[in-house]
Amino acid sequence: MPKRVHNLRQVSEIVAVQALSFIASDPERLGLFLAETGLGPETLRQSAADPQFLINVLQFIMRDDATVKAFAASVDLDPTNVAAALQALEEKPWERDIP
Repeated sequence: MPKRVHNLRQVSEIVAVQALSFIASDPERLGLFLAETGLGPETLRQSAADPQFLINVLQFIMRDDATVKAFAASVDLDPTNVAAALQALEEKPWERDIP
């Protein structure tokens, strides 16, 4: 049985790592991510140690509605959970948009 995770930051980091895997699974998407972040394939692993890196990963996923929906579906999450993970990593309080 998998270990349950109760720490919001830890859960958010797991979502971000899953997002990185999703990005890396598509060469075109990975190329766009590397171009936008200014990273190279050789510096990707080193950059992963930077706390800002996981935020950048989720920001990349969240910038496009189709991408966040595809990622969320691939890991069986609601897209709002992806947004909440980003906000948790950015340490911003989550607020629901109410029209």
